[in-house]
Parts: sequence; structure tokens; C-alpha cells
Amino acid sequence: MTKGQIESKLSEAISKFEIEQMGRGPEKIRTMIFQDLIIIRLKGFLSISEKSLAQTKDGIELIKKVRIALFENAREGLEEAVKSVIDVNIISTYSDVSTKTGEKIIAIVVEQNIEENLID
Repeated sequence: MTKGQIESKLSEAISKFEIEQMGRGPEKIRTMIFQDLIIIRLKGFLSISEKSLAQTKDGIELIKKVRIALFENAREGLEEAVKSVIDVNIISTYSDVSTKTGEKIIAIVVEQNIEENLID
């Protein structure tokens, strides 16, 4: 598979994971592979209730705490979704949410340089 095909399949797998584990999928998703790093950018994943909560500082903190807890609880499933597309050993996984833009970034560090064995 080419790099673009793998990135596309990773986006599909992560979107499916988000729907199954988090209750809804993103409006847009983009995955980029850079050496030993996989970056996933999800847009439009906040619910209407979360958007409303994000209007206050306490609401923002609550959204972040809940989203972090949900992500940590489902981390294994996310890593399995990645491994279903590309056979890699995952070193660490990070996630953060922007309540301002409604975006979520997931960064996954893997054991090897993925790009070395890919076709552009």
C-alpha cells in the first residue's frame, strides 16, 4: 500500500472507533504519517451540548476532563484500530481537544520509521 492509502485506511479505522467508543464520529478526519509519528486531526466532533458547555471556563474544564477520561478508557481499542491497518508497535498515544475550534488531535508514536518501507 502507498502512504496515502494507509493514511486513508487509518482515518476510516479511527472514525469507526470514534463512533463506536465515543458515541459519534467527526465531520472531517485527516491522518498524516511522518517517520515514526501518526497524527490524526478530527474536526467537528463536539456534540451540541459540549459546544454549549464550552462557553464557560468551568464547562471547558469539564469537557476536557470527560474527553480525557473517555480516551484513556478506550486507548487499547484505538491502538487496536491502528494495528488493524498497519502492523506497528505503539510506544505512546496522546490526545487533546480544542473547545475553541471543535478539533481533536491524536498523536501516536510508533517503534519504527513507517515511511522507510512505504511507497509514496
